[in-house]
Amino acid sequence: MASREISFAAFYLLWGKHRQWKVPAVHVRVCHWMEHRGDLAVLRAHRGFSKSTILAVYNAWRYYRDPTYRILHQSEADRTAYKTSRDTQNVLRNHPLTRGMFREGGVQEWWVEGADDARNASMFACGILSNVTSARCDEAQNDDVEVPRNIQTPEAREKLRYRLGEQTHIMVPGGRQLFIGTPHTHDSLYDEKERQGADCLTVRMFEHEHRIEDAKLEAYQLPFVPEFVFAGIGAKARLLKRGKDYRLDRGSIVFAAPPGGLVDCYAGVAWPERFDGAELEKRRRSTRTINEWDSQYQLHSKPIHEVRLDPDRMKLYDVEPVFRSSNGQHTMWLGRTNIVSCSMRWDPSGGKLHSDVSALCLVLQDDAGRMYWHRAVALEGEIATFDDRGKIIGGQVWQICDVVEQLQVPRVTVETNGVGTHSPGLLKAALKARKLQCGVKDLHTTGNKNLRILSAFEPPLSGGYLWAHVSVYDQVAEKMRDWNPAVTEQPDDELDAAAAAMSDEPVRIGRMVGNPTPTPLDDWRPSAGVHEVELADAE
Repeated sequence: MASREISFAAFYLLWGKHRQWKVPAVHVRVCHWMEHRGDLAVLRAHRGFSKSTILAVYNAWRYYRDPTYRILHQSEADRTAYKTSRDTQNVLRNHPLTRGMFREGGVQEWWVEGADDARNASMFACGILSNVTSARCDEAQNDDVEVPRNIQTPEAREKLRYRLGEQTHIMVPGGRQLFIGTPHTHDSLYDEKERQGADCLTVRMFEHEHRIEDAKLEAYQLPFVPEFVFAGIGAKARLLKRGKDYRLDRGSIVFAAPPGGLVDCYAGVAWPERFDGAELEKRRRSTRTINEWDSQYQLHSKPIHEVRLDPDRMKLYDVEPVFRSSNGQHTMWLGRTNIVSCSMRWDPSGGKLHSDVSALCLVLQDDAGRMYWHRAVALEGEIATFDDRGKIIGGQVWQICDVVEQLQVPRVTVETNGVGTHSPGLLKAALKARKLQCGVKDLHTTGNKNLRILSAFEPPLSGGYLWAHVSVYDQVAEKMRDWNPAVTEQPDDELDAAAAAMSDEPVRIGRMVGNPTPTPLDDWRPSAGVHEVELADAE
């Protein structure tokens, strides 16, 4: 056999020549990185980049250089991992330098000629949720382990990370760990590895990007010369034509007519031989949401579903209410804003394993209808705790009393579903013990919870009149981004309580923006005129 000293790039080019491929320059760049990367490494590459194909050739090159090398290859499921396993076998059987190296085994585990570990295969391929406790490896590979079905909720993402943690214990000293894929959520696994110091290579579809959120004007300044200009996303997306839909003028894009809506400008395609305008437009039209496009092609860490409750659309503030009395009137002020009403909701939970969060939310409102989400508290412990004489001295109801006293809340609405049945009475007893004057209303909720959340949140978010205290943002921002109206079981208790509190507030939007001097319209409806009628006294 020829000398085993060969670079991975040369090995890959030999395979490309055998397969009659036209190997793009960006693949050679990735091959060089794959050979010289650190022990913990992340390759993020856009969809359609042939990541798994490169990985299969890399595995064959590893065995060619060192037949005793052991690889644990994991993907999101067994069947996906088996694809790379079969592809690696195919390269070993057909590459000019490795013919005859495959020795024995099936698709899950197999050995190459020269392997000296009878217990641990040259390759062990399985899904990320499979049990690999007894395995040993020199390299653990994770090929697209982050996919929509295993990262929908924080619990699912935590389970994925737990399984990945097992790899640390089965790698031999000096072992290497590789992650390959595209992000599918805002707190992507790949970002976490980068923060841990991983050697990272990111290959986006386009090197340069610029977004116009709502292209209502005729001209916009651009930071680069665009090669592709897209309007919209999904079925109605289209690739705009230079000279017809727009022209470039001294660093600006000038539209023939303002397209309205979202416009994306791009330049520097990573693989221009494969991704031309027609292919890019087809993919853009097949992508449902802009988040999906941004994550799968530009590799920005975003959830691929549409974020219905975007926390960044809330306006943040960091002040506490103050109370003033003058001329016999007591008022609440949030900075310079006069608060005229508030609603507090408590959705009780006993704090037991697998139970919901016991959520307390307070929403304030000013006289212009703007709402201020001021508190989102996850209450802890028992609903109430008692002393030896049966007097309430603590628990969740005591924590609520603290908020009531601090912010002078006049009423608390308690949801009586489940454990909430006895909670109103306990809260009343706690308020009495604290000598606080506050009403308690009990309410049994029914209907679709996700629909309640959507109907309460979307109008103020889209209308720009929902503000949030910074402590609230820190508490709920991740849950809002994760929240999916198609998922029934998800961490949404603070969102549900806040939605209920917002729904309790009266609608004041429009009172301050009405026309003070309206022009009267003639009444076109028929009339029988005005008549005076005298009624006779009853006898």
